[in-house]
Amino acid sequence: MNGHRHGTPPMSLRTKLAWFGFAAVAAFYLWTEHRAHLLGALPLLLLLACPLMHLFGHGGHGHGGKGGDQ
Repeated sequence: MNGHRHGTPPMSLRTKLAWFGFAAVAAFYLWTEHRAHLLGALPLLLLLACPLMHLFGHGGHGHGGKGGDQ
């Protein structure tokens, strides 16, 4: 192999900066126009995060029915 990767070519710095600028402008307008909706849904999102963290956060401390000391 000659070191060439197959697939899409990497993005140039100019393209990355353009995407970052677009994302920053979009985030600004979403925050300014929809702040009341976002802050109003925050308590609900916190309550919904609890069961999700419980389901997906127990992966690394020995639960799972494996007998023995591991």
